[in-house]
Amino acid sequence: MKISILVFGSKNFITTLPDQIRDASAFSIEVINNISQAVSYIQITPPDIVLVQASNDGSLELCYWLKEQTKLSWIYCILLEDRPQLLANRSDYGWEWEFEMNAIALKQGADAYIWLTPKDNRDITTVDLTINQPLLLAQLTAGLRKAQKYRELLRTNDILSTIALSDALTDLNNRRALDWELPRQIKKARHHRTSLSLIILDVDYFKKINDTYGHLVGDRLLQLLSHRLQHNLRCQDTPFRYGGEEFVILLGNTNCDEALVVANRLNRIVSEQPFTINNQLSINLTVSLGTSCLRAEDDANGISLLERADQHLLQAKAAGRNCAIGCENENFFSQPISHLQVVSS
Repeated sequence: MKISILVFGSKNFITTLPDQIRDASAFSIEVINNISQAVSYIQITPPDIVLVQASNDGSLELCYWLKEQTKLSWIYCILLEDRPQLLANRSDYGWEWEFEMNAIALKQGADAYIWLTPKDNRDITTVDLTINQPLLLAQLTAGLRKAQKYRELLRTNDILSTIALSDALTDLNNRRALDWELPRQIKKARHHRTSLSLIILDVDYFKKINDTYGHLVGDRLLQLLSHRLQHNLRCQDTPFRYGGEEFVILLGNTNCDEALVVANRLNRIVSEQPFTINNQLSINLTVSLGTSCLRAEDDANGISLLERADQHLLQAKAAGRNCAIGCENENFFSQPISHLQVVSS
């Protein structure tokens, strides 16, 4: 992957940079001289390194803004000092004043501060990076190390997040993942004024299966069930292992009637074909399902939405199991309706 560099400065300024930096095979460079455009670019496409031309309007404001962005703190900001008045003062006031300016620049948000050298002592308006090139390249190397460590950290975090949010037995998302995803889906549905439903599915008489065949067979059965569910869901449906033999399926852009259709279809898919454990053992399985749809009065975390589906699941079990129950016309824009519909396989 190329290292991305944002140059906050003029088009002419980039021509003064070392050839190594302008190597298109190694670096992806974007040049912007407007602070508003630079901020927007950084927010949308964060670069690894920002080179800031100090004489460009808004240079110090950009450094300070970067420092205040917690999620962007990994971006390495190098401030290149080319302001004529400061270059003149540097010659007049000596190293103590220069150190003070260095400290100020670093406090304002720069990770590195490099003084450029005038090409001609009699004309300080043009600068030369030849003398400072080794220092600039060294600071770039430091920035690249920081960017590489950040990318490695992201990869590690992605792996850890996947482990933390995945059920070890079935490879489905786990309950922790549901606790994170359900509020996000509710917020999205309310923002776009779209419907959202969910299904709670429970394996019928699973304890009897464990008692009869043992927990290893029970675990294998849950794996096979998860696989069958996954391969019979729509693209907008997300399954979770809620705990034990209980599963939750989020149904995006799905109203109450559609959720009941999905639940009834899953009920048939589970019961119509036995699950083959090995060459000697196949087990017939049925499930009970409860559905619910998002209502205006539901809480933002989805607790009431889950509770309604759980109540419908209990009613499905009380009705004899191997069926799906959900409220008719229960959707985001409707009032609660108490009438229940039972759909048997």
